[in-house]
Amino acid sequence: MSLSEKIRNSQLWKSIFRHPAPKDRRNRILVMLSNFVLHVHPVAMRRNALRPGFSWFMGTITFYLFVFETITGVALMFYYRPTIECAYGDMLNLRDSVSLGVLREMHRWGAHAMVITVLLHMYRVFLTGSYKRPRELNWCVGVVLLVLTLLLSFTGYLLPWDQLSMWAVTVASNTLGAAPLVGGEGPPGGVEAIAGGTDVRVALLGAKTVGQETLNRFYVLHCVALPLVAAFLIGLHFWRIRKDGGLSHPE
Repeated sequence: MSLSEKIRNSQLWKSIFRHPAPKDRRNRILVMLSNFVLHVHPVAMRRNALRPGFSWFMGTITFYLFVFETITGVALMFYYRPTIECAYGDMLNLRDSVSLGVLREMHRWGAHAMVITVLLHMYRVFLTGSYKRPRELNWCVGVVLLVLTLLLSFTGYLLPWDQLSMWAVTVASNTLGAAPLVGGEGPPGGVEAIAGGTDVRVALLGAKTVGQETLNRFYVLHCVALPLVAAFLIGLHFWRIRKDGGLSHPE
């Protein structure tokens, strides 16, 4: 018995790979259903659904960009300190010294690319009618993921703590003050609805103006809260694709 056969016949190998190579339909089904990674995919799908001209692969590209952003973001956390005294200096260090500035630029351009691919993915789904029955729930999940992607970009925009980012967040957050019911300047009559006499703008910023509290909140949202919610919804999105019969396909 050769070494490769001994390895494949060992208990350790069989505990990981419970079924042999998928040489027929039955084994393909067993492999798909028992594999931790493959089980999120449907056992079979229509060939037309895999045409690049139909799917554009925008959903797959967006997922890989999310993984890429997670990896580069964790690497950036080793060099960044979310304080008003250190944030800008750390950004200059990341731009000029750390990995020759490549690491930060990879994360920044990856974020721009992810926003573009999410929009293209939603556009393709709309054009092909892939949001229709029975995929209504998955369309709603996708819309929430689009909003989360934009929120990730918005919260990450403040982290460099330069004049551009600080005043951009100031202008954007001021629009929340005019929101109906929950905005301090919004109709009817400027309602301050949130506990403590503050409105939704102050709840987001943590203070009346953009400062240390705002930087802390945006850092936690950008690095922890929003990615965790997005990762959960991405898993739900993939699971629903399988439950709805695989990728949508042209009639």
